[in-house]
Amino acid sequence: MSRKIILVGKAGSGKDFFRDYMSSQLIIDVSFTTRPPREGEIPGYTYHFVSEHEFQNLLLGEQLHEYVVFNGWRYATGKVSWHYSDVFIMTPSGVSQLLRKDREKCTIVYFDINLNTRRERLELRSDADVVTRRLLSDDIDFSNYMDFDIRVTNPEYNADQLYSLINLYDKCATQ
Repeated sequence: MSRKIILVGKAGSGKDFFRDYMSSQLIIDVSFTTRPPREGEIPGYTYHFVSEHEFQNLLLGEQLHEYVVFNGWRYATGKVSWHYSDVFIMTPSGVSQLLRKDREKCTIVYFDINLNTRRERLELRSDADVVTRRLLSDDIDFSNYMDFDIRVTNPEYNADQLYSLINLYDKCATQ
């Protein structure tokens, strides 16, 4: 894979599932966040969970490639990870911070899954967040979002087929 893959989607859309699917084949970015871990999340694998003070030090030390505030928590991609990782999860705000030269080297996959499916998935999780608040925040964050290369609308998408489509897109985009 010559291009970086950025997965973008509202909460419960399936982007984490697809990231995990690709983890045996590609290097997955581990983002920084100031939010507390959810049940089942593994520090250093799911996220680098840091304090607000630690996050500020990363920012002041110019160690972050991009960062956003979402639902009151900070999220960021480290500069080192940006250079060696293949797969990233970002928000539309994070994507908008990418330099043009970086964006041109990425394939962005947008998981645009219907509200009912996402609500059902979120209600099954034991998150640190309230479902309704997350859904409303996503509506604001994804308002008029159009900066993607591949759009997934089927909540029961086939991961093998999607990965093949990304590989095909990668080959076409690099020619």
